[in-house]
Amino acid sequence: MSELLPVAEAQARLLAAVPAVSTETLSLIDAIGRWAAAPLIARRTQPESDLSAMDGYAVTFGDLPGPIQVIGESAAGRPFSGTLNAGEATRIFTGAAVPDGADTVMVQEEAKRNGDTLWLDGEGPARVGANIRRRGLDFEGGETLVQVGEQLTPARLAVAATGGLGSVSVRRKVRVAIAATGDELTEPGSALSPGRLPESNRLLLRALLSDLPVDILDLGILPDQLEPLTRAFRDVRADVLVTTGGASVGDHDLVRPALIAAGASIDFWRIALRPGKPLMAGWRDNMAVLGLPGNPVSAFVTAVLFVKPLIAKLAGATDPFPRTTTAILGEPLPPNGARTDYLRAELRDGLAYVAAIQDSSMLRTLARAGCLVVREPHAAAASAGDSAEILVIA
Repeated sequence: MSELLPVAEAQARLLAAVPAVSTETLSLIDAIGRWAAAPLIARRTQPESDLSAMDGYAVTFGDLPGPIQVIGESAAGRPFSGTLNAGEATRIFTGAAVPDGADTVMVQEEAKRNGDTLWLDGEGPARVGANIRRRGLDFEGGETLVQVGEQLTPARLAVAATGGLGSVSVRRKVRVAIAATGDELTEPGSALSPGRLPESNRLLLRALLSDLPVDILDLGILPDQLEPLTRAFRDVRADVLVTTGGASVGDHDLVRPALIAAGASIDFWRIALRPGKPLMAGWRDNMAVLGLPGNPVSAFVTAVLFVKPLIAKLAGATDPFPRTTTAILGEPLPPNGARTDYLRAELRDGLAYVAAIQDSSMLRTLARAGCLVVREPHAAAASAGDSAEILVIA
């Protein structure tokens, strides 16, 4: 484990061994943001009959331009019950069923009506079937509306409801334990003695995970002492344990030996990543363990690249990794070194401007950043105006 593991390889190794958690059945409204554990199959056809796409008159195309006799009305939820014969029409409204015998809708703006007698007064419909939404235009009963592993977005929930479903099988919430380590840390807002500083990583992680289906167990701030750390790690019961701090190689970096003493096995440690090199990953029984660096920007980047995808995979996602896009650089960048760099950058007027100082302790720079510019190992120098891969974070 002395060699630095490439980011993509570390991500693949972490997620390769991750089983999805067990399932539960929820109402559609309670399933927002979850991942489907079973395909969502339409129980009905949409629309179930031919519907008018416009307000106007249901007619037979061959009867135009008229005169045509209006014999009734069809409105959404109140269809005309009869059948149109030659030379007959019904008033019809958007979303209403097209009566039997009609094959076209003439829009009301092109209709002239005197009593119950109707004529075309305009260019008229261009073809048979104009302004009609055909039965099954959206989907047929029995079709798959949402695949296993797709996230239940508002649109996917809406199509499930339209398809006649009221509930869905999803993965249960993932139980995530979070702990910060460090004798120098105090709770935010408390009085500070010399050498102490407010702990922010637990808050950072909880905020980052707020869009995921998780139950958080906050273990608080743990001391830089082997026995208390070991006891806390041995006693925790969760699907994922995330620690911050103490993951490097200093005399007070005790997370790794404490995890091993608690029965965990370490799969990999130290990533070819900046910021975030001292990332640790392993398992204790069926609980995944991720030891993040203590520097807050490093904790943020490793959480985005490893913690969130891990939880999404446990929750049933088939595509758990964050998606990158591209932006144009507003300033030149020097050649990159041997690690993948995630550079904090502001997006202004469509251009990405990388912060001049990228120290991993600087949270204000992260707070101002709209994206992370991704620089592959040994990337050549880039010029202003070049395209760059970015990960949007705000």
